[in-house]
Amino acid sequence: MWTAARVATLIGRKFHVSYSVSGATQLMHRLGFSPQVPARRVAERDEQAVTAWKEATWAEAKGPGRSAGVTSASRTKPGSPAGRPEHVPGADAE
Repeated sequence: MWTAARVATLIGRKFHVSYSVSGATQLMHRLGFSPQVPARRVAERDEQAVTAWKEATWAEAKGPGRSAGVTSASRTKPGSPAGRPEHVPGADAE
Protein backbone atom coordinates (compact mmCIF):
# COMPACT_ATOMS: atom_id res chain seq x y z
CA MET A 1 0.00 0.00 0.00
CA TRP A 2 1.28 3.44 -0.85
CA THR A 3 0.81 6.42 1.34
CA ALA A 4 1.09 9.97 0.11
CA ALA A 5 3.96 10.58 2.52
CA ARG A 6 5.92 7.64 1.07
CA VAL A 7 5.22 8.79 -2.48
CA ALA A 8 6.31 12.35 -1.66
CA THR A 9 9.52 11.00 -0.09
CA LEU A 10 10.25 8.76 -3.07
CA ILE A 11 9.66 11.62 -5.54
CA GLY A 12 12.00 13.83 -3.52
CA ARG A 13 14.76 11.24 -3.40
CA LYS A 14 14.49 10.20 -7.03
CA PHE A 15 13.85 13.55 -8.74
CA HIS A 16 15.06 16.13 -6.18
CA VAL A 17 11.74 18.00 -6.05
CA SER A 18 9.55 18.36 -3.02
CA TYR A 19 5.83 17.66 -2.80
CA SER A 20 3.63 18.15 0.21
CA VAL A 21 1.54 15.17 1.31
CA SER A 22 -1.59 16.74 -0.18
CA GLY A 23 0.31 17.57 -3.39
CA ALA A 24 1.51 13.97 -3.71
CA THR A 25 -2.06 12.76 -3.12
CA GLN A 26 -3.40 15.04 -5.86
CA LEU A 27 -0.61 13.95 -8.23
CA MET A 28 -1.33 10.27 -7.67
CA HIS A 29 -5.06 10.80 -8.25
CA ARG A 30 -4.36 12.75 -11.48
CA LEU A 31 -2.26 9.79 -12.64
CA GLY A 32 -5.13 7.40 -11.90
CA PHE A 33 -3.78 5.78 -8.74
CA SER A 34 -5.81 5.20 -5.61
CA PRO A 35 -4.76 3.95 -2.17
CA GLN A 36 -6.61 0.66 -2.57
CA VAL A 37 -5.06 -2.55 -1.31
CA PRO A 38 -5.92 -6.08 -2.44
CA ALA A 39 -7.98 -7.93 0.16
CA ARG A 40 -5.72 -11.00 -0.04
CA ARG A 41 -2.61 -12.29 -1.74
CA VAL A 42 -2.90 -14.64 -4.68
CA ALA A 43 -1.99 -18.26 -4.11
CA GLU A 44 0.47 -18.16 -7.02
CA ARG A 45 2.55 -15.38 -5.45
CA ASP A 46 6.26 -16.06 -5.85
CA GLU A 47 7.84 -14.91 -2.57
CA GLN A 48 11.39 -15.36 -3.91
CA ALA A 49 10.64 -13.08 -6.89
CA VAL A 50 9.09 -10.49 -4.58
CA THR A 51 12.13 -10.57 -2.30
CA ALA A 52 14.52 -10.29 -5.26
CA TRP A 53 12.55 -7.31 -6.61
CA LYS A 54 12.61 -5.57 -3.23
CA GLU A 55 16.37 -6.03 -2.91
CA ALA A 56 17.22 -4.92 -6.46
CA THR A 57 14.60 -2.69 -8.02
CA TRP A 58 13.09 -1.11 -4.93
CA ALA A 59 16.50 -0.45 -3.37
CA GLU A 60 17.55 1.34 -6.57
CA ALA A 61 14.35 3.41 -6.75
CA LYS A 62 14.45 4.21 -3.07
CA GLY A 63 18.03 5.46 -3.21
CA PRO A 64 20.18 6.52 -0.29
CA GLY A 65 18.31 9.79 0.33
CA ARG A 66 19.82 13.06 1.38
CA SER A 67 22.21 13.42 4.24
CA ALA A 68 21.20 15.52 7.22
CA GLY A 69 21.57 19.25 6.74
CA VAL A 70 21.45 19.21 2.94
CA THR A 71 18.87 21.55 1.45
CA SER A 72 17.33 21.52 -1.97
CA ALA A 73 18.83 23.71 -4.67
CA SER A 74 15.74 25.92 -4.73
CA ARG A 75 16.35 26.93 -1.13
CA THR A 76 20.01 27.80 -1.37
CA LYS A 77 21.51 31.17 -2.24
CA PRO A 78 23.04 31.53 -5.68
CA GLY A 79 26.82 31.43 -5.81
CA SER A 80 28.94 34.52 -6.14
CA PRO A 81 29.60 35.57 -9.76
CA ALA A 82 33.21 36.39 -8.79
CA GLY A 83 34.09 32.71 -8.53
CA ARG A 84 32.76 31.77 -11.98
CA PRO A 85 34.97 31.23 -15.02
CA GLU A 86 34.82 34.03 -17.61
CA HIS A 87 33.16 31.93 -20.30
CA VAL A 88 30.12 31.15 -18.08
CA PRO A 89 27.06 33.39 -18.66
CA GLY A 90 26.53 35.77 -15.77
CA ALA A 91 30.18 35.74 -14.65
CA ASP A 92 30.49 39.46 -15.24
CA ALA A 93 27.22 40.33 -13.44
CA GLU A 94 27.64 41.84 -10.01
